[in-house]
Amino acid sequence: MSIGFSRVRKHEIGDVHRNFSIIAHIDHGKSTLADRLLELTGTISKKASGSNQQVLDKLKVERERGITVKAQTASMMHTVSGRKFLLNLIDTPGHVDFSWEVSRSLAACQGALLLVDATQGVQAQSISVFHIAKERGLKIIPVLNKIDMPASQPERIIAQLQSIFGIDPVEVLHISAKTGQGVETVLQAIIERIPPPPVSVDKPLKALLFDSHYDRYRGVISLVSLHDGVIRKGDKIASCHTRKRYEVQEVGIMHPEELPTTSLQPGQVGYIACNMKESSEAHVGDTLHRVGILVVPMPGFQPAKAMVYAGIFPVDTNDFIKLEESIRRLTLTDRSVTVQRESSSALGQGCRLGFLGTLHMDVFRQRLEDEHDASIIVTAPTVPYKVVYKDRTVIVSNPTEFPDLSDASSGVKEVQEPVVKASIIVPEDYLGEMMELCFSHRAEDLDHRYLDSGMTTTTRVILTCTIPLSEIVTDFFDKLKSKSSGYASFDYEDAGYKASDLSKMIFLLNGKPVDALALIVHRSAQQDIGRMWVKKLLRLDKVIPRQLFEVPIQAAIGKKIVARETLKAMRADVTAGLYGGHYERKMKHLENQKESKRRMKRIGSVDLPQEAFFDILSTKAK
Repeated sequence: MSIGFSRVRKHEIGDVHRNFSIIAHIDHGKSTLADRLLELTGTISKKASGSNQQVLDKLKVERERGITVKAQTASMMHTVSGRKFLLNLIDTPGHVDFSWEVSRSLAACQGALLLVDATQGVQAQSISVFHIAKERGLKIIPVLNKIDMPASQPERIIAQLQSIFGIDPVEVLHISAKTGQGVETVLQAIIERIPPPPVSVDKPLKALLFDSHYDRYRGVISLVSLHDGVIRKGDKIASCHTRKRYEVQEVGIMHPEELPTTSLQPGQVGYIACNMKESSEAHVGDTLHRVGILVVPMPGFQPAKAMVYAGIFPVDTNDFIKLEESIRRLTLTDRSVTVQRESSSALGQGCRLGFLGTLHMDVFRQRLEDEHDASIIVTAPTVPYKVVYKDRTVIVSNPTEFPDLSDASSGVKEVQEPVVKASIIVPEDYLGEMMELCFSHRAEDLDHRYLDSGMTTTTRVILTCTIPLSEIVTDFFDKLKSKSSGYASFDYEDAGYKASDLSKMIFLLNGKPVDALALIVHRSAQQDIGRMWVKKLLRLDKVIPRQLFEVPIQAAIGKKIVARETLKAMRADVTAGLYGGHYERKMKHLENQKESKRRMKRIGSVDLPQEAFFDILSTKAK
């Protein structure tokens, strides 16, 4: 093997490896700490002026938004007392939408750095990622970041860590990832506290495939964690999941870019290229082994479960094939997105995509526009509902496929909607507003407890509740931040399905339904949502073309109209050419005009241009 490991003895191979991940709530400094670790170990060089920022965040959307979307791997060399160690770092996202990336990354690790902001303390996602790591049996090293900030309160935050997680205050490291203060102690703790991977060089090859991406020249590049055996260029390997065989063309490590090596040793995390043509062949959680030598597959991952669905259509219907190819290429790097074709009478051919959350959806949309120059229309996000019939149960994610419950012949027994268990951490002063917000979004089973009572004047509360997923995929997070002045943090996990009183709302334009605007709403919100949307459609009169006759815009539940607005007609001045004469001459012209408009309204049709849907669906309802 290359890069300084050629003299490592056979029995020491596993001992010099440390596989760890950085886990934290969003914006607590994971990527900044990764930058400092890469600099300290000499993996990347320090800049003469300024500092390296977001080295592992390679996507344009990550750099623009300052968030990590895709877990990234980097291998680092570090020498302690004359002995070289290979540290494999996996930087993970912090937002709740990307928790699947976190759980996948932790499967390749033996330890994790739990990073907590010394100014903000333990947040909702900090608790979530801690429990994911604990369930996998990882050694957790608590790290307090941003201690150089004037607002930092290390004593209070350490007390929180002790009361919430049972962490010994002596184990907590104090650092500033921005300035580099104390980062050397993190490297020392990684080597001393995190156990080496339990591996054997003599056992048959066994490697866990935990991520992949696509290269247009080499095909699918797989990221693997080697548990047993050695893998070299030219080896013949096979997949436990697909049974397909491959020849290894290239092996290497991420340093942080791809660096080819002669082999991958047990305990290492690296990449392999083996002429895999289709991304579907690289099954995340698969076990790779040598051809002819069967091994017991390692436990894989729970498959990603789509929580939010949206239709994506091209603005120009002729671009559908190009859009479908762009989506296919993007899903090679984001395996949690589900794709199926759909068609709409208003929008034409498109794709219905399933995402892990609304931020995930927004990031995917931005990547389509930035990386593939796509002009698209994204429909309003919906969640998957269960429609229970007398003889079967159907999952419905598209509102146009939702049955009309007012029709007795539909045979529907009940409709169930997905619910989540939500956790909100907020200062005590905002508890009332948070409870009010939760109740207004149909939350149930509200409970709260104090996190750090008696330690400080600003006590924080963790509020837990069960809330329908459909209530939090729209503007819940914006309201949460607004009502708490930005102090609240939010996390949720799947809690199954629950029966609910739901119905399909359709919008009629001159009496004809527009399928692209259909919604599934709860009975308690029918009037408000109906009025809000028809007013929104009326406000867009510059986009919806005015006709020579009045156009009613209506929201309907079944056969019942719940809201209506009228788009006024364009009126020609038919009396302009009359100079003087009896007023009955004017009245005759006006009556003729009125009768013609009435006849035109009966036979006239209103065609919405694609630009109208783009404006309607891309503008948030006020």
